[in-house]
Amino acid sequence: MTEKIMIVEDDPDIADLIRVNLLELGVEISHYADGQQALDTALEQDFDLLILDVMLPSLNGLDICRLVRQEKATQAILMLTAKNSETDRVLGLELGADDYMTKPFSVRELQARVRSQLRKVKAVQQISAQKQETEDEPSRLIIGNLCIDHKTHSVALAGENIELTATEFDLLAYLAKYPQQVFTRNQLLESVWGYQHSGYEHTVNSHINRLRAKIERDAASPAIIQTVWGVGYKFNSDGVES
Repeated sequence: MTEKIMIVEDDPDIADLIRVNLLELGVEISHYADGQQALDTALEQDFDLLILDVMLPSLNGLDICRLVRQEKATQAILMLTAKNSETDRVLGLELGADDYMTKPFSVRELQARVRSQLRKVKAVQQISAQKQETEDEPSRLIIGNLCIDHKTHSVALAGENIELTATEFDLLAYLAKYPQQVFTRNQLLESVWGYQHSGYEHTVNSHINRLRAKIERDAASPAIIQTVWGVGYKFNSDGVES
């Protein structure tokens, strides 16, 4: 089935550049220049990926991201931000974006980021398919009262389902697979997002914060996903309650 991507960009030249180059990936493209119209359509229809510019008429990309995330927890979202707007990048990630790119951007890098997100989406869509368990990677990882199920792409804590985005799930599953091992932000970018570029560490930081808000008893003093200052992050299995 052809993947569907929505581009929300009010600059016609940039929108056309994105559209032309993403069509090379064999996807179906819908373009909207108006934020409110894009939001209404994104909530009514299903898209594999939303590419949102921050600055838009009637409703900005940050608001679209927030409102879509409230209704569609697993929707893949890529934000486009101005190069000098760090606040927009951080806020976009905190509101639920899976990734971001700064303008101007490399077309090849954009294609790579889109491919990465579409792979995650496809994995979620195929959770009902048969999956053989192996000794190296069982379908279900249980640590204390935390259950990470690869077959259903779901996470439960103390018997309660925790709603995660596809990227949040991949990040948690990767860290939990190597308890107590410390990973740098660049290592996590490469392993979870599929790229490694200096300057995109905010992506990891914000996803860690979002995970902590969902699985930690006290996100301000995390016991499970811990920061190793000057290095990165680790999954502390001892912090998971029995």
